[in-house]
Amino acid sequence: MTKHLSSIIFSIFFSGVTFAQTTISGRVRNAVSGEYIMGANVVIEGELRGVSTNVYGFYSLSTPGNDFTLTISFIGYKQQSVKLNSQESIELNFDLEPTTINIGAGAEVIGTRTQNVQSTDLGRTEISVETIKGIPALFGEVDVLKAIQLLPGIQSSGEGNSGFYVRGGGPDQNLILLDNAAVYNASHLFGFFSVFNADAISNVDVHKGAMPARYGGRISSVLDIHLREGNRRKYKLNGGIGLISSRLTVEGPIVEDRSSFIISGRRTYIDILTRPFVENTTAAGSGYYFYDLNAKMNHRFSNKDQIFLSGYLGKDVFSFKSTDAGFEASIPWGNAIASLRWNHLFNDKLFLNMNANYSNYDFAFEGIQDDFGFGFTSGIQDLSYKASMSYYPSPLHKIKTGVDYVFHTFIPTNFYFKSGEEELTLGESSVTYSHETAMYFEDIFDINELIRISAGIRYSDFRHVGPFTRDSLVYDKGELVKRYGGWEPRLSMRFTTSPRSSVKFGFSENYQYVHLASLSASTAPTDVWIPSSDLVKPQWGRQWNGGYFMDLGSERNWEASIEGYYKDLKNLVEYAENTLPTDNIGTNTDNNLVFGDGWSYGVEFFLKKRRGPLNGWVGYTWSKTERLFDDLNNGEIFPAKFDRRHDLSVVLDYTLNEKWRLAGVFVYATGNSISLPIQRYMLEGRITDLYGSRNGYRMANYHRADISATLTPDRSKKREKRKRNLSENSWVFSIYNLYNRANPYFLFFDTGGSLADGSLEVNAKQVSLFPILPSFTWNFKF
Repeated sequence: MTKHLSSIIFSIFFSGVTFAQTTISGRVRNAVSGEYIMGANVVIEGELRGVSTNVYGFYSLSTPGNDFTLTISFIGYKQQSVKLNSQESIELNFDLEPTTINIGAGAEVIGTRTQNVQSTDLGRTEISVETIKGIPALFGEVDVLKAIQLLPGIQSSGEGNSGFYVRGGGPDQNLILLDNAAVYNASHLFGFFSVFNADAISNVDVHKGAMPARYGGRISSVLDIHLREGNRRKYKLNGGIGLISSRLTVEGPIVEDRSSFIISGRRTYIDILTRPFVENTTAAGSGYYFYDLNAKMNHRFSNKDQIFLSGYLGKDVFSFKSTDAGFEASIPWGNAIASLRWNHLFNDKLFLNMNANYSNYDFAFEGIQDDFGFGFTSGIQDLSYKASMSYYPSPLHKIKTGVDYVFHTFIPTNFYFKSGEEELTLGESSVTYSHETAMYFEDIFDINELIRISAGIRYSDFRHVGPFTRDSLVYDKGELVKRYGGWEPRLSMRFTTSPRSSVKFGFSENYQYVHLASLSASTAPTDVWIPSSDLVKPQWGRQWNGGYFMDLGSERNWEASIEGYYKDLKNLVEYAENTLPTDNIGTNTDNNLVFGDGWSYGVEFFLKKRRGPLNGWVGYTWSKTERLFDDLNNGEIFPAKFDRRHDLSVVLDYTLNEKWRLAGVFVYATGNSISLPIQRYMLEGRITDLYGSRNGYRMANYHRADISATLTPDRSKKREKRKRNLSENSWVFSIYNLYNRANPYFLFFDTGGSLADGSLEVNAKQVSLFPILPSFTWNFKF
C-alpha cells in the first residue's frame, strides 16, 4: 500500500518532467478561411500522447525525438498525418481542409471523438454552430440559447423563451461570456430570441458541472461563446432573409494571412410589416424592432504575437402611441460590449493571453400623457481585465493560472416625474460601486493510464465601496462599505474502466457577488442587478456530481452517459412578499429583499449518435429543486418556480440526399409551478385574494414538436462553385409546434356574478402563446 501511494505521489509531482524529449508546437487553421480551429486533436500514433488545440488553435506536444507519425484531426476536416524525426524542438503549423457533407458520413453533432470518455469534463458540452443551425427554430430564427435548452440538465424558462436554468440554479446564476466579456441580458423581444447571431459565432462551450477554476462569479453554469475571426484569405459575403428578420455578414483579409475582419448584422422588420395595419388607427406610430451588430478584427504581428479586437452592440426599441388617450411610451434596452485581447507565445510550452473588456447593459422607460411625464432608468456597467498563462510541461500535464479584475457600476431603478417644464424630485436610489478580484490555479495531469485529475483553486475578493448612503451612514468615494471573499476549490477525476468507458467524479464551490432581483420566471428587461452589500451576502454554491460515460458502436459513433448531481445554494435573493420594484423609489434596492437557501438534485441520461446520415441525441432529466426562506411561505419549504420533475428532449438530423436535410425536435416537461389564490373575500369594499402555499400549483405539462427541411439545390456543385467563387443558396422550411399544442404561458382569473348576492364565480383561464407556426428562410453565400 505504501509503495503504491509513493508511486502516485511521485507521478503527480514529476508528471511534468520529461527526459531526452523535444517539443513540437504550432497552430491548426482552417485551410479555406485561415481561421484557427479550437479542439483539433494532435496525436502521436501508437503512443498515449495527444493534445487538443486551445481557443486560439495553439498546441504544444513533447515528442520522443526518434521516428514518429503525427496525426492532426477534427470533425468536419480531412485528417493529416506527417512522419517526423526531429532531435530539436520545432514549430509546425497545419491547415486542415474542410470536408463536404455526404450521405454516408453525415455530420458530427457535438464535441470531439474522445472527449466523452477520456476527458475529466463533467457536464461540459461543445455544440457546433452547424448543429445549432440545423435545429428547427421559432420563426426560423437560429438561436444558441434555445439549442442548449435541449441538453439534459438545462431547462427553458417558458414557451418560446431563451432564458434558461441549469441544475436548479436561477437565471442570474449563469455566467454568459461573449469573447470573455460578461453579457447581463442575453435576450431580444422580451426573451423570445437571444442576442447571439449564429453567423458570427465560432464555438459554443457549456459547463454545467464542476467548472474549471478559471471561471468564477456565478454559482450554476458557464456559457462561453467566441466570435469568428473572419476569413484571412478571401472576401466573403453571406446572409439570410426570413419572416421577421434579415442578417448579413461580411468578412475578409486586411493583410492576407496576417489579419482579417468580420462584421455581422441583424435587424427585425416587425415594425415595417405592421406599419400599414396601424397607421390609420389610434395606435399609429407604435412599433417594435431589435437589431444587433457583431464586429471583430485580428492581426498577427509575428508567430509569437497576435491581437484581437471584438465588439457587440444590440438594442430593442418598443414604442406605443395612443392618439385617443394622448399617451405615448418608449422602452429601449440593450447591451454594448467590447473586448481587446493580446496573445503572446514565450516558447513552445508557455502561452500568455491578456484581456481588457467593457460590458454595459441599460434599460429605460418613458411615458408621456399631455403635459405629464414619467420614466425610469437602470443598468449595470463592467470594466474588466484578465491575464492567464498556460504551461504545457508534457502531454500528460497542463497548468493554467491567471488573475481577473472587474470594476462594477450598478445603476439602480431611478424614477422621475415631469409636469410641464417642472421636474418633480423623488430622491434617487444611489449608484453603487464595487471591485471584484480573483486569482486561480488549474492543474490537469495523468497519474497513470487509468486516472486523470483536474484540480483547481480560486480565491475571490469582493469590495463594495463608496460613495454610498445607508440611512444615516454616509461613505465617501472609495471608502470600504463591506468586504467578502473566500476560497473556491474545484476538482474532477476520471477513472478509465475500459477502452470505451470511464467513471467521473466532480466537486466545486463557487461564490457569486452580483444578484438579480426579479419577479418574472426568467430574465426580463426590467430586472435589476444589485451587488453584495452590508445587507446582501454573496450567494454560495457547492455541487457534487458523478457519472458513467460510454462510447458505443464498432466505430464509436454512439456515446451514452448517466450523470447525477446534488447542489447546495446559500444566500439566495427574492423580493419580499407584497413588494414591487417601484417600492425602491428614493431608497436602496436591497431594502426590499429577503434571503434564503436552496438545494437541487437530479439524474441526467444522455444518448447521442454522432455520425451517419441520421444523427442526433436524446436527453432526459429527473430533478427536484426546493427553496427555504424564513420570510416567505411562512418559513416552510417550497418548490422553486422552475422546479420540474421531468424534462425530455429528442433531436434528430437526417441527410436524405445531396439536396435535402431534414430535422426534428420533440420536448416534454413537467408544468411550471405557480402561486394561486385559494379564497376571495371582501375587505373594505374591495375583493381581496388569499393565496395558498408558494408555488403550490402546477400548470399543465408542456410538450411540442418542431420539424424543418433544408433544400440546397446546388449542393452537388458546391466544390466547383467554391473554386469559381460563385454563390451558394439554401432554403429552410420549418414548422414550430407541429400538432398545434396549446401550451400554457400564464393563467388569469375571470370573475363573474356578484359577491353581495352569493353568485360570484371565479374561473381560472389559460393563455397560450404560439399555435402552429410555419416559416421559411433563404440563406445565401457569395
